[in-house]
Amino acid sequence: MSTENEGTAVPPAPSAPPVPVDAPAAPAPQAQAPQGPYGQDAQGQPPQGQGASGDAGHPGTSSSAPDPSWPPPPPPTAPYGDGGSGAGPGGWGSSYQQPAPKSGRGRGGLVAAVLVAALVAGGLGGGLGYVLAKDNDESTGSTTVSASANGGDVKRDPGTTAGVAAKALPSTVTIEAESTSGEGGTGTGFVFDKQGHIVTNNHVVADAVDGGKLTATFPTGKKYDAEVVGHAQGYDVAVIKLKDAPSDLKPLTLGDSDKVAVGDSTIAIGAPFGLSDTVTTGIISAKNRPVASSDGSGSQASYMSALQTDASINPGNSGGPLLDAQGNVIGINSAIQSTGNGGFGTGQSGSIGLGFAIPINQAKYVAQELIKNGKPVYAKIGASVSLDDSSEGAQITDQGAGGAAPVEPGGPAAKAGLKPGDVIIKLDDRVIDSGPTLIGEIWTHQPGDKVTITYERGGKQHTVDVTLGSRVGDN
Repeated sequence: MSTENEGTAVPPAPSAPPVPVDAPAAPAPQAQAPQGPYGQDAQGQPPQGQGASGDAGHPGTSSSAPDPSWPPPPPPTAPYGDGGSGAGPGGWGSSYQQPAPKSGRGRGGLVAAVLVAALVAGGLGGGLGYVLAKDNDESTGSTTVSASANGGDVKRDPGTTAGVAAKALPSTVTIEAESTSGEGGTGTGFVFDKQGHIVTNNHVVADAVDGGKLTATFPTGKKYDAEVVGHAQGYDVAVIKLKDAPSDLKPLTLGDSDKVAVGDSTIAIGAPFGLSDTVTTGIISAKNRPVASSDGSGSQASYMSALQTDASINPGNSGGPLLDAQGNVIGINSAIQSTGNGGFGTGQSGSIGLGFAIPINQAKYVAQELIKNGKPVYAKIGASVSLDDSSEGAQITDQGAGGAAPVEPGGPAAKAGLKPGDVIIKLDDRVIDSGPTLIGEIWTHQPGDKVTITYERGGKQHTVDVTLGSRVGDN
């Protein structure tokens, strides 16, 4: 799957039934009947000309994606979460159809019932107030009840969205990257360690890699110049370092993305469309979602086995943390699926509830390698596979990229007996439906890991163990 890396008004409820005004005339009273509390007469009726009414108005709603050989040809691209370029419309399935408004009869009945209950409670309260006032008049003292000066302190527990946001926001930054020609964009990053390293997406800082300008701004408004320590185009992960970093940096706690479950709550922090320090919420919608995307240059592709979330992610959210309900980082917001409708008059696509994040277990490994060596290290099987969209598996090609052998001599695949034409359909327990899916799954592992590959040859299935090799750098 390739992605972009980044109604109807409810009718008002009917009013309560009006008080009848054509009641038969009553015989003239000998004396004026005493009135009860709240303007009712002794029988609980309001004076003539008065009645109870109510209405309820409700606002309308609107419904307004990877390659063992390098560099691979770019797949169909999709916009990054920060508005990096990517072609192709989204358009999965048919458009959402707003349901017809429901009848207002049920809601009207509820409103009427509430109004009747209010009248009864009002009468009771009035009567009770009268008795209390009468008792106080007959006593020698008086009682004064004054309202509280405020509503009390508002407590936000650590597990609430507000509590998580309050703790995480000071450790996030808005990144501005500018090339030597003045082009650039905005993205997000988060504090990785106390030495001033910030983790973000490669495509966020790509413009500033070759002599460009890079800054990071904290929610306090404090801005720091920064430099790129290392970047991995294939993983779409980068590490930058603050110049003259402050001594009080607080790294965000990293979670375990392998333990994330579908339905878990998520909190995303970023700068959508330049709106810094924005917090959105949602859930984990799916795991191990194969995503291929581009850095915008068209020369390199990024592959991930992503966490999918419906938390609102828009251009500018890229590189920001995806948190769990406890405030632990479980992913790096990286890409969105979009209908390509554009937004804010810029032609950029916006969120439709399909956002994708790089699992933090993978991103942590990549970041540590970048800080240590300045270059990424990729796991590989040493075979070229087709990047065509398919549901049949990942087929080893007859010819490798750039004229290289399709199966690297002495490489992991060759040692396992794999040959051109074999179709890989599983890696461990993960179903492989295409070449990009295979690459994304391989890159969730580290060099030296042993995996089990299931493949088809001549109509028969075979299983073999493969020890993954390594490749250093993007070129």
